[in-house]
Amino acid sequence: MSTDTRTTPTPTRSGLDGFFKITERGSTVAREVRGGIVTFFTMVYIVVLNPIILSGVVDGSGTMIGGTTDLVRSKLLVAVGTAVVAGVMSILMGLVANFPIALAAGLGINGLITGMVLTHSAEKITFADLMGLVVIEGVIILVLVLTGFRKAVFRAIPGPLKVAISVGIGLFIAYIGVIDAGFARRPTSPGSVPSELGIGGSLDGWPTLVFVVGVFLIAVLLIRKVKGAILIGIVAATVLAMALEAIFKIGPRVFDDKGALTNPSAWALTVPKLPDSITNTPDLGILGQFSLLGSFQKIGIVTAVMFVFSLLLADFFDTMGTVVAIGTEAKLLDEDGNPPHTDRILVVDSVAAIAGGAGGVSSNTSYIESASGVEEGARTGLASVVTGVLFLLATFLAPLFAVVPSEAAAPALVIVGFLMMTQVKNIEWDDMEIALPAFLTIVLMPFTYNITVGIGAGFIAWVLVKMARGKTRELHPLMWVVAAFFVIYFVKAPLESMLS
Repeated sequence: MSTDTRTTPTPTRSGLDGFFKITERGSTVAREVRGGIVTFFTMVYIVVLNPIILSGVVDGSGTMIGGTTDLVRSKLLVAVGTAVVAGVMSILMGLVANFPIALAAGLGINGLITGMVLTHSAEKITFADLMGLVVIEGVIILVLVLTGFRKAVFRAIPGPLKVAISVGIGLFIAYIGVIDAGFARRPTSPGSVPSELGIGGSLDGWPTLVFVVGVFLIAVLLIRKVKGAILIGIVAATVLAMALEAIFKIGPRVFDDKGALTNPSAWALTVPKLPDSITNTPDLGILGQFSLLGSFQKIGIVTAVMFVFSLLLADFFDTMGTVVAIGTEAKLLDEDGNPPHTDRILVVDSVAAIAGGAGGVSSNTSYIESASGVEEGARTGLASVVTGVLFLLATFLAPLFAVVPSEAAAPALVIVGFLMMTQVKNIEWDDMEIALPAFLTIVLMPFTYNITVGIGAGFIAWVLVKMARGKTRELHPLMWVVAAFFVIYFVKAPLESMLS
C-alpha cells in the first residue's frame, strides 16, 4: 500500500494582492482602500494649515513664500505644493516599502522655518535659503540610512522604550485632536492655567458639539464592531458641521489687529460649506524654489549648522517613533519590535525630507495620523498609495476636500490615541529602571508638543538609570552616542550662542 504524500501547492496570488501581500497580512483590498481614505481625511488638514504657517511672512527678499507679494497666491502655491509632495511621497512609501504610513509636510519644522525667517530677516534670509538647508538635512539623513547607521540605532532601542514611544505618541495625537477641535485650548486671560476646557472653562460653540458627537459616534461604532467606523464618523461629523453652518452662519475664527481672537466659538481652520466650484487648476510654481548654500552666506556657518542639526534630530527620531507606533498598531513588528523592510521605510522618509525642501514646502515626514487608517484595517502599502492619490486629486479638487473641518477629523485622532495608549499595560511599572524612562517618554511628548523631546528624555534617562545601577554593560554602544546627541539637542540654544 502506497501513500501519496503530495500536497496541493498554494496558489500564487497576483495583481494587487500579490504585490502588496494583502491576504498574507490578513487584510483585503476594501480594507486597504478604506484605511487609505481615512488616513487622508485625518491628515488633509495639512493642505490648509501649512499655507497658514508659511504664508503671510515677508522674507529678506521682500516677498512671501513662493516669491509673491500676494497673500492669496502665496497660500495657493503652498497648498498645491504641499499636496503634490505629500501625494508623491505617500505613493512612493506604499510602492517601495509596502507599509501603511503616509507622509506630508512636518508640523513644527514649518513653524521653525517661519521663525528663522522672522529672526534673521535683517540678514536678508529667504524661504528658499532655508529650504536649501532642509534639502541638506535630508541628504544627511539619507546617507545615514544608506550606511546602516539609522537602522542600527532603530534596532538598538530597548523594547520597553519602543512600547513607551508608541504609548506616548498615542497620548500625543489624542491631545492634538482635543486641541485641534477647540475642546481644550489656551486661556484668553493672561496669568491663568496653560490650557483649559473649551472657552473660559466651559464647552461653547457648535464646532465643539461636532467634535463631541464625532467622538461618541466613532466610539459606539467601534464597540459595535461596525466596519468603516472611523470613516463613517468623519463623514457624519462633516455633514453635521455643514448643516450647522448653513443654519447658524458660524464662520471662521477671526483675529483683530491686536492679535486677539474675536469669535472663539467659530470654526478653527475650515468653514464647512459647499464650495462654489469643486475643481481648480493647480499652480506648481513653488516647486524647485530652494537655494542650497544661501543660508551659510547670510546667517553664518554656526547658525546654519545648528538649524540643520535640529531638523536632523527631529526627522531622525520622529520617524522612528511613528514607525514603531504604526507597526505596533498594525501588528507588523517582529519579535524584536522592528517593522518589515525597515531600511526601505527609512530611505523613503529620508527622500521625503529632500523632496519637501526641493518642493519649497518644508521637510516631509511620516505622519502619525496614519494610525487612524491602520485602525480602520490598513496593513499594507496599498493604503498609502490610496492616500497619496487622494492628495494628488486634492490639487484639482481642493475646494471639495477643504469642506472637512478639523472639528470633524479630530475625533479620529482622539479614538486612535486611546487605542494606542492601551499598550501601556505592557510596561513593567514595578521596575523603576524601566518605568522612569518610559514615564518621561510618554508624558513629555504631549507636555512639550514634540515627539523628539519625549524620545530624547527617555534615551537620556535610560542611560542615566543604567549608570546609577552599575549596569552600563547592558547598554548598546549606540545608546551612548544617541544620548549624547540628545544632550546637545536640549541645550542647542545656549550652545549656539556660546559658539557664535
